[in-house]
Amino acid sequence: MFWNLPYIAVVLLSVIGLATILLKRNLIKIFLGVSILTSAVNLFIIALGYREGGIAPIYTYAVSENMVMATPQALTLTSIVIGVATIALMLSFAVIIYKTYGTVNVDEIKELKE
Repeated sequence: MFWNLPYIAVVLLSVIGLATILLKRNLIKIFLGVSILTSAVNLFIIALGYREGGIAPIYTYAVSENMVMATPQALTLTSIVIGVATIALMLSFAVIIYKTYGTVNVDEIKELKE
């Protein structure tokens, strides 16, 4: 039963992230939803790469049957770096939009634009 816990957390984080993105009107909250969804994807990649009793691949004298693949960890590290850069870019857009329109509410920005 407990081996499903990471996957349950992935589903919950995905639902929370998607709900935040789709239902909120504040740009900062939307970007927070994107960050939560990115964290759910990272957790999913790590959960897929988990092996019971696995050994880190940096130890060269271990039996190769017990080695954990390094690919999920490498993909997750890359995803974290890309996610940080993306969130920073989106937040800088939010600052520019706030300076231009005086609000970060998506509905008000659409009304001001028209």
